[in-house]
Amino acid sequence: MTAPRLYLEFGRREWAALRADTPLSLSEADLEELHGTIETVSLDEVVEIYLPLSRLLNLYVAAAQGLYGATATFLSHPEPKVPYVIGLAGSVAVGKSTTARVLQALLERWPNHPRVDRISTDGFLLPLAELESRGLMKRKGFPESYDRGALVRFLSEVKSGRPRVRAPFYSHLLYDIVPGRHSTIDQPDIVIVEGLNVLQTHHTAAARQPRVFASDFFDFSIYVDAEIDVVGEWYVDRFLTFRDTAFRDPRSYFHRYSSLSDAEARDTARRIWSEINEVNLRENILPTRDRAMLVLEKGRDHAVGRVRLRKL
Repeated sequence: MTAPRLYLEFGRREWAALRADTPLSLSEADLEELHGTIETVSLDEVVEIYLPLSRLLNLYVAAAQGLYGATATFLSHPEPKVPYVIGLAGSVAVGKSTTARVLQALLERWPNHPRVDRISTDGFLLPLAELESRGLMKRKGFPESYDRGALVRFLSEVKSGRPRVRAPFYSHLLYDIVPGRHSTIDQPDIVIVEGLNVLQTHHTAAARQPRVFASDFFDFSIYVDAEIDVVGEWYVDRFLTFRDTAFRDPRSYFHRYSSLSDAEARDTARRIWSEINEVNLRENILPTRDRAMLVLEKGRDHAVGRVRLRKL
């Protein structure tokens, strides 16, 4: 017996046709501010991939708002506004942040949900001192390196409609949580939650992790996908770019890498990728792909070639 297909699959041209009459609301100048470290997003990519996705999400958000109205009618009084929460997962260097920024820019231009916030789960990583004391520095980004209880509490408060919910602030320059600094989510229409393991459900009894998971609070979920060897190449390219930019700042945690030669930098990046990030991708991130409601499959040129949408 053939296993049932969980997803509808679309080639790039088929998916682009689903844009319908959705207007292009971003300019070339807007895109300049949304590009990633090594990834640029063309207007063609926006038109053919992200406009149809924004249209789909707009329809889903409108349906959710309709359900909110129905509940309010049933209860005879309105409840606090509850944000529509979108989870966005995928490997290091696959382009999650760029995808999140483009989606945020498009979604906040729809008239019925003008306030769209974006937050990364990096803020819920354990502080460096604690990672070091637990012997987890080479497991940073793995599920056990996060304060998953704090992340669940944060999402629970956001999804309950609570105003001014704070999340710890993470500095990529310092590679650590910044004490006393926070990001605040204040009852937006939509929240995009981006992270490596946001679709993760694994827990162990010994770790006493919560049986409620981040993904339990998602109304929609997206996984950004690419072949593992291709993502590894992107990681190396990103490392080389950082060596010539962010790593040159004396405050950078990785400042020691700024003086590496091209060959030394490539060898270092490949080692970090193979020993840490590829292991995390294979063991923890990739197994969550089929939990996503939508999968964006990228090619070597960073362009999305196929889209998979889970059947409702």
